[in-house]
Amino acid sequence: MHPFRKAVEERDAAAVESLLADDVVFTSPVAFKPYRGKAFTAAILRGVLRVFDDFAYTREIVDANGRDHAFLFTATVDGKRIQGCDFLHFDEEGKIDDFTVMVRPLSAAQALAEAMGAQFDRVTAEAAAGPTS
Repeated sequence: MHPFRKAVEERDAAAVESLLADDVVFTSPVAFKPYRGKAFTAAILRGVLRVFDDFAYTREIVDANGRDHAFLFTATVDGKRIQGCDFLHFDEEGKIDDFTVMVRPLSAAQALAEAMGAQFDRVTAEAAAGPTS
């Protein structure tokens, strides 16, 4: 099992953060502009772990060079079933330097946007405190 998948499925936020490059770019399914940096990305991912219920990866797709991964998942957000995919690119050191998430259906994406909006002040405060790893 890939270390990222293992960390997420075990809800181990510190292990997930340890896999992020300092200059990681996180593209959210519900925000217009990407977020930059390890501290903010880690804080967002901790927020996601708080709002997702019944999270499970259902499939993993890897390119031939092993640096691009797609992790398909399902979860529940505020009673809405969501399907999504984490698209990850790993740099030369094996750290995630590009992290893009896409989700469906629209009603679940809207529930995710609302749930993460409620987390925004906490995410911002955590990001300002800096990376924990």
